Amino acid sequence: MSDAQANSTAGALRGSIGVVGIVFLVIAAAAPLTAIGGALPVMIATGNGAGAPLAYIVAALVLLVFSVGYAAMSRHMVDTGAFYAYVEKGLGRTMGLGAAGLALLTYTAIQAGIYGLAASTVDSLVVKYGGPDLPWWLWALGLVAIVALLGYRSIDLGAKVLGVLLVLEIGIIVVLSIAVFAKGGAAGIDVESFTPSAFFSGSPGIALMFAIASFIGFEATAIYGEEARNPTRTVPIATYAAVVTIGLVYAVSSWAVVLAFGSASVAQAAADDTAGLTFAAAAQYLGPMSADIMEIMLVTSLFAALLAFHNAIGRYVFALARKGVAPSMLARTHSRHGSPHMGSLFQTASAAVVLVVFAAAGADPVLELFTWMSGLATVSILVLMILTGAAIMAFFRRSTVDRRTWHTLVAPALGTLGLVAILGLVLDNFTLLIGGSEVLAALLLIVVAVFFVGGLLVARLAGSRALDLEPTG
Repeated sequence: MSDAQANSTAGALRGSIGVVGIVFLVIAAAAPLTAIGGALPVMIATGNGAGAPLAYIVAALVLLVFSVGYAAMSRHMVDTGAFYAYVEKGLGRTMGLGAAGLALLTYTAIQAGIYGLAASTVDSLVVKYGGPDLPWWLWALGLVAIVALLGYRSIDLGAKVLGVLLVLEIGIIVVLSIAVFAKGGAAGIDVESFTPSAFFSGSPGIALMFAIASFIGFEATAIYGEEARNPTRTVPIATYAAVVTIGLVYAVSSWAVVLAFGSASVAQAAADDTAGLTFAAAAQYLGPMSADIMEIMLVTSLFAALLAFHNAIGRYVFALARKGVAPSMLARTHSRHGSPHMGSLFQTASAAVVLVVFAAAGADPVLELFTWMSGLATVSILVLMILTGAAIMAFFRRSTVDRRTWHTLVAPALGTLGLVAILGLVLDNFTLLIGGSEVLAALLLIVVAVFFVGGLLVARLAGSRALDLEPTG
């Protein structure tokens, strides 16, 4: 047996990750500190001001209703392809591969964007503390190497690393929130943020768009099913726990940031200092040193998200290879770690290529790489989730494994309709989201269509070759 053969096998993934580990992976992808420190000020400044916290509640409720059918279906199939596998099961292999194209686009785009933001943040911190001002792409490729090392190994190791980072990350958000509430904020504690008048002021569509984008990675509860202990129990529990936890953390902490400046004044404060709003609140309520610590922890937050998305993409590639629509070598699993190490290596290479292309084009890592890729990923994931909702309803309509009307029809239909409404709002504000260029907005939407149609064409060209095989193990 060769060394290569000794180090890899084909078949199923292995792991012993539990509910808590999977929830950590999902929350890591959501990157709470990044959302509260980066996205929230933009929601407040350009969206609906003090009403931004309610946008997180609305997004969480839509996903919670959607999760009812998603969790119900997860009890009857375990596949690391998650959304793609669900769509294939419910709507057929052609639509399934179209969904796979969207999934790969979503996670590749959002990860590339986060690499840009993380690299820029690292460079700013290094310069702030007297270090060299290096090109952003050097920092980005350094992060790629670290993520690659962890992604190659067992998912249990990655979950432990993310667990430590997330405890610290959420800890400082909670401490800031408690400090604001304890001191009564800038003008007392009020619930203006959760009133309809506040939510519908300004541009609620923009706020809702950023809120739903903060849940990208929600799919991971099923992606890690094959590596979970008792997946038919673990995945449903982790799904509900992840959505509720993310929704509550975002809603409460964003409310605290609003109160830190006052419901009547926060919109202006965000407009005056969008990038520094949350850090200014930390400096005021916890002291200047806490703001410095929070800036450093923003890097660990972004790193946690990078690792989570790396793991998701590697498992999608593995699932596609196992189905016969990607090179078979990508379906190999490591004999010791049980990880999809070949898919992980492929993902590392593809991320490096995207970064090199943007660097060669002289793109700004935040204004262009992060902004464009985030907008692209938001549209793509919404379309993918809508397809998944339709697939869940189709699966249960044909099957007799579950006859509960609420779980198999009503909740999936309501959740899907909610996602369609959010997609409409996103498309209506898409040009603003990616920087104001109508031509660029049109091109990015065309990219979404190309990846979906590309998946359909792959299915047609592949015919029946290996696509009817069920996952082993």
